[in-house]
Amino acid sequence: MDLSADNSPAASAGEVAARAAALRAEIARHDHAYYVLDAPTIPDAEYDRLFRELQAIEQVHPALRSADSPTQRVGGKPLAQFAAVRHRIPMLSIRTETDTEASGAFVFDSRVRSALKRNDEDPPIEYAAELKFDGLAISLRYEDGVLVQAATRGDGETGEDVTANVRTVKAIPLRLRGEAPPVLEIRGEVYMRRDDFERLNTRQADAGDKTFVNPRNAAAGSIRQLDPSIAARRPLSFFAYGLGDTGEWTPPATHAEVLDVIAAFGLPVCEHRAVVQGAQGLADFHARMGALRDTLPFDIDGVVYKVNSRALQQQLGFVTREPRWAVAHKYPAQEAVTLLRDIEVQVGRTGALTPVARLEPVFVGGVTVTNATLHNQDEIDRKDVRIGDWVIVRRAGDVIPEVVAPVLERRSGEPPRFVLLERFPTCPVCGSHVVRGEDEAVARCTGGLFCPAQRKQALLHFAGRRAMDIEGLGDKLVDQLVDAAIVKTPVDLYRLGVLALANLERMGEKSAQNLLMAIEKSRSTTLARFIFALGIRNVGEATARDLARHFGNLDALVAADVDALQQVPDVGPIVAQCIADFFGEPHNREVIEQLRAAGVQWAEGEPQGTVAGALAGKTFVLTGTLPTLSRDEAKALIEARGGKVAGSVSKKTHYVIAGAEAGSKLDKAQALGLAILDEDGLRALLNETDTNA
Repeated sequence: MDLSADNSPAASAGEVAARAAALRAEIARHDHAYYVLDAPTIPDAEYDRLFRELQAIEQVHPALRSADSPTQRVGGKPLAQFAAVRHRIPMLSIRTETDTEASGAFVFDSRVRSALKRNDEDPPIEYAAELKFDGLAISLRYEDGVLVQAATRGDGETGEDVTANVRTVKAIPLRLRGEAPPVLEIRGEVYMRRDDFERLNTRQADAGDKTFVNPRNAAAGSIRQLDPSIAARRPLSFFAYGLGDTGEWTPPATHAEVLDVIAAFGLPVCEHRAVVQGAQGLADFHARMGALRDTLPFDIDGVVYKVNSRALQQQLGFVTREPRWAVAHKYPAQEAVTLLRDIEVQVGRTGALTPVARLEPVFVGGVTVTNATLHNQDEIDRKDVRIGDWVIVRRAGDVIPEVVAPVLERRSGEPPRFVLLERFPTCPVCGSHVVRGEDEAVARCTGGLFCPAQRKQALLHFAGRRAMDIEGLGDKLVDQLVDAAIVKTPVDLYRLGVLALANLERMGEKSAQNLLMAIEKSRSTTLARFIFALGIRNVGEATARDLARHFGNLDALVAADVDALQQVPDVGPIVAQCIADFFGEPHNREVIEQLRAAGVQWAEGEPQGTVAGALAGKTFVLTGTLPTLSRDEAKALIEARGGKVAGSVSKKTHYVIAGAEAGSKLDKAQALGLAILDEDGLRALLNETDTNA
C-alpha cells in the first residue's frame, strides 16, 4: 500500500503514520542485513522504492519525519565548528604492550594475577580477546533506543559532537533493535574497509581531488568534516567494542556477554573475538590474528585483551587513567617514516622498468626495509614523491614494501621531480633504449632478445609451441640453462651439445638427445612463426602472419618505418611503434643475424599484399568447444582460406563460431547482432567457399 502522496480522506492520518513507521522499520531491517550481517535481503531497486516512498510521505507530512528515519542519514547543513561534548563516563585509552612477541601476553597476565594476588596454583584468569581496529574512536549515545549524540574521544574527558556525520554511517543504527534501556552509550571504532578506501582514492584522483594516505586517515578525516554531506559520500563502517554510560541499566556480568547484547541491539560487533584462559590462550589468539591480519578486509594494528569478568575489572580498577584490566598487544608497525635517498629501477622479465626507492634503513612490518616499490611513473607523479623527501613506507606481511606518500611538512625547498625516461633513457641492464607507449603506465626496455633481465621470458616465448616449437624446453630447464650461464640469447640454443645438457639436473643423455633433435627441427620454420617468436610487444600470432604476408621477407619488415607498418591490416600506430622500436635496437638485429647464421631459415617470397582466399578480409572468433574440431584445427581451416581468427569480439567481427559452454564472447556477439555459426555452419561455409572457388 503506497500512501506517499495520498491526501484524500480515504487515507487517515493514522494510516499514513502507521505506513511511515512500517517503512522505517523495514528499511532499518534491510540496512542491518546489508551493512551489519553482510547478507542483503532484497534487490537494490526494491530498497530504493521503499526509500522513495518514505521520502515522499515525509515530504507531504513533515511531522512524521522522526530522528530515527533513514531519510535523515544524508547529512544536514555545514557546521561552523564542532560543539564540545563532555563524556559522562570518560573514554580512557588503554595501555599498549610494546613487546610484540608472545611474551607480551604473559607479561600482561602476570601483572593481572599479581594485582589480584593470584598464585601459580590458582585457576587461570578468563579473558576476552578481540581486535584493535585502526580507525577513530566514537561514543554513541542512545536514549530510549534512538541515537541522539555521537562524540569523538578527544582528550578522554571532552570530545567533539560529530552526530550529523555519524548519522550518515549506515552500519550504525539510528534506532536500536529490541527493548533498549532508557540510556545506553556504545563505544566503538569508525573505520574504512581497504576495498572502499581504494575505490574512494580512485574517485578522488579521477576528480582531481586530494587522495588519502591510508584508511585510518580517510575515516578520521571523514568524521571530522564540518559539512555532513561530504561524510555522507564516504564509505565508512563501524565496530562496537564496549559501553559508556548505561544509566540505571545493569549490563551483563562479563565483557563477552556485553558484546553479545550490543550485537543483539543491532550494532556491528567483529566476529574475530574469543574468550580464552590464561596467558597461553592470549598468546595463541595473538598468533592466530597475526596470521589472519593481511587477509582481513580492514586494518588492525594489534589485539586487545580484557579481563572478562566485570566484577574483577572493578576490583582491578585504574592506574594513571588506564585500566589495569585491559591492554593492547600490538603487532610490528606496518608503516614507518624514513628518508628517500634515491630512485633507481629494476628491469623485469618482460622488460618493464619498475622504479624502486632506495631508503634510509627503517624497521617496519617486522623487518628492516631499505628498498620499496614506487610502481610506475604515474604513481610517482600522483603521490608527488621526490628524492630527498621524508616518506611513509608500508609493509604488510609478505607484500613488497611500498612508498605510500611524502611527508610534505618535512620537505626542504622544491626538489626536482623524478622523470624515469630522463633518468634512464637506456636500460641499466643491457643499454638498449627505454620507451613508454602511448596510454601505457609502464616504461620498457626494447632489448628483448638481448637483455639479461628478460632472458628467461624471451627464451620461453621463443621456444613456445606456437613460435619455434622446441619441445622439451620448459621453465625448469630454461632456469638451469640461464642460471648456469650456458644460454644467454636464443642463438645459444643452436650451439648446445649433448655433454652440456646431460650434466644438468634431472636431464640425462637420452633427454639431452631428444631436446637437441627438437632444436634441430626448429631450424626450419615459417616467417610468421619466426616473427612471433621474437617476442615483439603487442605482436601476436595473427599480427605476425599479417606482417609476413604483407612484407614477404624479413629484411623488408626490419627496414619498414612506422608509416609503412601501418599499411598492414589491423596494425595501428601503437603496434607499429612497438615493431619499429624493436627492430630499431641494434642488439635485437644482431641476435636475428646470428640466428640466421646458425641455420634458422624459412621460405621467403614476394610481398602478398591482400591475402588470397575465399575468406580473405573476414574475421572469425572461436568460443566454446566444438564437437569434432579442436580450436587449432578450426583455426587452420579458416586461415587456409584466407580468413583471420581474432581473440575478442568486436563490431569488425564477421562470424562467431560457438561450441558447447560458449561464454561471454557469445553474449557479446548476440548483443552486437553478429552472425553466429556452430561447427556444422562453419563446415558449410568452408564447403561453400571451396565450391565457389
